Amino acid sequence: MGYADRIEWLHQLYPWEIQLTQLNLLDSHDTARYISIAGGDRASVRLATLLLMTMPGAPSVYYGDEIGLPGQNRDEDTRRPFPWHAPETWDRALLAYHKQLIAMRHAHPALRTGAFKRLYADDDVYAFARTGDGEMIVVAANVADAPRTVLIPAADLLPDGAQLQPLYGADGAGVAGGVITIELPARDGAVHR
Repeated sequence: MGYADRIEWLHQLYPWEIQLTQLNLLDSHDTARYISIAGGDRASVRLATLLLMTMPGAPSVYYGDEIGLPGQNRDEDTRRPFPWHAPETWDRALLAYHKQLIAMRHAHPALRTGAFKRLYADDDVYAFARTGDGEMIVVAANVADAPRTVLIPAADLLPDGAQLQPLYGADGAGVAGGVITIELPARDGAVHR
């Protein structure tokens, strides 16, 4: 079962009202920290955080994840104190990234309560829409080591000629011939509205 199929399977387990309030997390005090699970791979952390902040549910960021605090799956390591005394050890780019995505989620109600629809999936790319409160937001993630051009059927989503504005990532996307075209960098994502 692929990633997109697994997400749909999970979403079907619970009524929509539960999905919107479900606590979503990448790690916690009971697991290794996600940066350690990913072997220090910042691109994986960024992609996972992008999906966490745009999926239905309430995203939970375990303290320290926003600065790249590592920790293996041992109580004393996953619960180490926040390094307030050593800000030079913080991953400032990761902190700015978290702030950017949290602000985006806050500014767009569709990312918090909008309907969810899978738009596209293959071995490397996953795209979905969140719609509500008069807006449609398209989220796409590319796990491949190479850039990807994604073509999403748009017949029931947007009219030809429509332009989507970037909220995060790659420049705008457009609709032509009934298809949304999104250019995705390697190991990154994009959010358009």
